[in-house]
Amino acid sequence: MKKNLLFIIPSLSAGGGEKSLINLLSQIDYDLYNVDIFLLNHNGLFMEFIPPQVNVLPLQDNYNLFSLPLLKSIYKYLGGKNYKLAINRILYTVCIRLSKSGGTNEQYGWKYLSRSLTDLSKVYDVSIGFLEKTSIYFCVDRVIAHKKIGWIHNDYDKLGSNAAFDKKYFDKLHEILTVSEECATVLKKRFPDERKKINVIYNIVSPSVINKLSNHTNEVFKRSHGQKVILSIGRLHHQKGFEMAIDACEELVRSGNNIKWYVIGEGEERSNLEKLIAQKKLESYFILLGLKANPYPYIKQCDIYVQTSKFEGKSIALDEAKILCKPIVITNYSTAKDQIKDNLNGLIVEMDAFSIAAGIYQLIHNPILKDSLINNLSVEKLGTEKEINKLYQLL
Repeated sequence: MKKNLLFIIPSLSAGGGEKSLINLLSQIDYDLYNVDIFLLNHNGLFMEFIPPQVNVLPLQDNYNLFSLPLLKSIYKYLGGKNYKLAINRILYTVCIRLSKSGGTNEQYGWKYLSRSLTDLSKVYDVSIGFLEKTSIYFCVDRVIAHKKIGWIHNDYDKLGSNAAFDKKYFDKLHEILTVSEECATVLKKRFPDERKKINVIYNIVSPSVINKLSNHTNEVFKRSHGQKVILSIGRLHHQKGFEMAIDACEELVRSGNNIKWYVIGEGEERSNLEKLIAQKKLESYFILLGLKANPYPYIKQCDIYVQTSKFEGKSIALDEAKILCKPIVITNYSTAKDQIKDNLNGLIVEMDAFSIAAGIYQLIHNPILKDSLINNLSVEKLGTEKEINKLYQLL
């Protein structure tokens, strides 16, 4: 008899966690499992990649109204004489605006947001809150399941969360999964009472799929003779450190390097980054490409992949660049050494613009080092499809 599984995630817009879920869903044996997915937003870059066997649960009417802009939401609630939810919508906005930390917004807002959501009627064998915060809170508060799992995709200490708030939810989970040994170490230190629940399952990436998709289009970059193309992928968010990338680009251009630096991603920092690019007159050198459903041709055709993150769990984009044998420069965030061995399969540099520029300069001007990194990547075993078996054991 098939087991009933539920995955919960706010949306399938661009993001490493979102892509990780799509990769996982593509590997599940649907002869063994019935799979539902609950989303708070049915728009997103990865919606089209949900396997046909997965049942997407409908949005709830009250939440649909809650997610509207404030005044429109209140108007709709009042029109339906739903005064309690109108008040909760106001309190939610006040809570978010008064919160002193972006890391706790989602936590404290949950009290009011959750009142627009009803319990799911179906009973599941296993329910999985696939991202930190809201996904896990919904899993605990709004789902009936024999086993409940929370999945943390980042270094917990860098999320800015209130650990006391999360502990109340972690206590009610049967398993806590994360994406790297370093992330697991952080969780065990922060939540010692939950140590026995914490396990590592790596993000699932498939070299055969990535290599196939990397050949889907012709040339994607326009470059002048001898020009080196640098690529970064990530949300336009403070976490990704793209302001350091812009400063590093300025340093490289100033020192006479013939480069173009492209970024695939979208987010709330776009306008700030555009202002910084214009301020430094780098419009012809640093280009924000927006979202791309298939980033692999871009990775394949770049000369150097650079990740300027301030913190990560385990970066899927970095694994993808490794699979496509790209010379890599990353900043020395806490989990960097989980994926890159310095001077063996990439360069790890300090978290500042000058060091980032210096690492890129090495790969531009030292072909022996560059070729060594590429050769070492070409013999690495990089597929993680078998990680699905770890999940089966827990299920």
